Amino acid sequence: MNQMAWAMRELQQMDELAVENSPIHSRHPLAKLLVTVFYIFTVVSFQKYDLTGLIPMILYPMLLFAVSGIPVRLCFQKLRFILPLVCVAGIWNPFLDRTVAGVIGNLAVTGGMISFITLLVKGIFTLMASFLLIATTSMEKICYALHMLHLPDVMVTQALMTYRYVSLLLQEAGTMMNAYMLRAPGQKGVHHRAWGSFAGQLLLRSMDRAQELYQSMQMRGFHGAFYYADVEKFHTADTCYIIFWGMVFLLMRYMNLSEWIGSLFL
Repeated sequence: MNQMAWAMRELQQMDELAVENSPIHSRHPLAKLLVTVFYIFTVVSFQKYDLTGLIPMILYPMLLFAVSGIPVRLCFQKLRFILPLVCVAGIWNPFLDRTVAGVIGNLAVTGGMISFITLLVKGIFTLMASFLLIATTSMEKICYALHMLHLPDVMVTQALMTYRYVSLLLQEAGTMMNAYMLRAPGQKGVHHRAWGSFAGQLLLRSMDRAQELYQSMQMRGFHGAFYYADVEKFHTADTCYIIFWGMVFLLMRYMNLSEWIGSLFL
């Protein structure tokens, strides 16, 4: 299986996860979107040295993983290429901030170390929350939630079209890759001398397919925006879902639960 086929398989797995049945999957997409956005803003709002206050925020993703039945390892498996970028973002903090904040044994803990770990934890938490949203809600439902928030139709349509037809782009790239490997047996990857022509051919083939798709959509009555049938009603349980998690996030943001729990055992 080449890399393009593997990427298409991973996209298909995400679509399969989104149609499963669980109490989290059954929540209205707007409720899940609002809670996820509020969670990300809450996580990002913590100070760079407030590691102990940030740790309890893991309650939200871990509880959703348990209720939705999605394995935690699957999240890190899908995000394996993004997580190293989170590490790179703050890797220089220990070298720039050498102020000693504490001592553990013979190890002096500097402010740069704490800020680096805090930044890493923030990145992991936000990626977990984003993954849970996509894994429990199809892209069509996410775009429907964005449409309910009155985002411009051109933005919502662009997001939906990009996700829906990225598989066609991968299919074209996979076809070209197979043709190239047949002409260059034993070679690993595309030679750097062929990168320009390969990318140009992929662009031209993608534009041709896009034009054919657009003409087909126009013949079926497309006029710049999709029609979203309101098949899901916003129930009282969805409102309670938003209120509950909103109160929990505010509690964890303005009350250091780690210190409070630690004080109970001292």
